[in-house]
Amino acid sequence: MPIYEFECGKCGKASEILVRSSDWKGTSCPHCGSTRLEKKLSVFASAGGGTSEAAPACGMPGPGGGCGACCGGGPHRH
Repeated sequence: MPIYEFECGKCGKASEILVRSSDWKGTSCPHCGSTRLEKKLSVFASAGGGTSEAAPACGMPGPGGGCGACCGGGPHRH
């Protein structure tokens, strides 16, 4: 089962929850118990062909130690 990111429509808090992709509706918020969760768009990593001379990962805050907002979250420089 994959881990999905959700944002609660009631308390506004974000959570990562391990659920089946087709069964997430009705899942309750771990913070307030509401079932008004909205699935967020998640950035994912993939192993693939790249050069070994990639730029270092962004040092800005975000998932995986990178900013996640530019260059698809891959190794890059600002």
